[in-house]
Amino acid sequence: MSHPNKIPPRLTSEPGWSARESWRMFGIMSEFVEAAERLGNIRPAVSMFGSSRVPVDHPYFMLAERIARQLSDAGFSVISGGGPGMMEAFNKGAYFGKSPAVGLNIELPREQFPNSYQDISLSFRHFFARKVTFVRFATAYVVLPGGFGTLDELLEALTLVQANKIRRMPIILVHTPFWRGLVDWFRERLVAEHMIASGDMDLVQLIDEPKQVVDAIFDYYEKRGFEPSEAESEILLTL
Repeated sequence: MSHPNKIPPRLTSEPGWSARESWRMFGIMSEFVEAAERLGNIRPAVSMFGSSRVPVDHPYFMLAERIARQLSDAGFSVISGGGPGMMEAFNKGAYFGKSPAVGLNIELPREQFPNSYQDISLSFRHFFARKVTFVRFATAYVVLPGGFGTLDELLEALTLVQANKIRRMPIILVHTPFWRGLVDWFRERLVAEHMIASGDMDLVQLIDEPKQVVDAIFDYYEKRGFEPSEAESEILLTL
């Protein structure tokens, strides 16, 4: 006997449903194709994340701009979400530096509007296509203070590296006072209760100064070079 409150299955044979799904798949494919074509030559690149809600006179904004400028002058393209707050700071720092400022813009009900400091600007409708693009072209992740979106990008990168779905890369948390509690919780709860291995803590670094961020990325790639190996490139095809 079926439950009286059981929700009936959705009828995917509704008129027009299959056609809409098919066109949606083409839209997703077009976003991946455009990203591959327009970002294929920007490497090495650093994906940067932080709150969209900080004003331009906030210390976090100024710190973000300084880091992005130093990365850009050192030869790294800077990839951000393309919106306001620290995304604008990242793009602004790179825009006035020597390397491209890239914005991966997303259509949202609120908050998101493109900033004016983008040498390369892409627009996404699908969140996961945008998230893949952040990872696919990144040589490093630099993460400043932020909210749920910032934490989402951080934890996704850690998960993908831990699961060997992308190559290992520097994942740098900037501004120790903001991140220390989270990192301590990782160690005191996740490691202590065997939810992650103790060695997984080596996947993140806490750094405070812009020059130290740049140096940490160069130090990591000093002996192996920035280009992914053939095996690492193959792994990205299954991302």
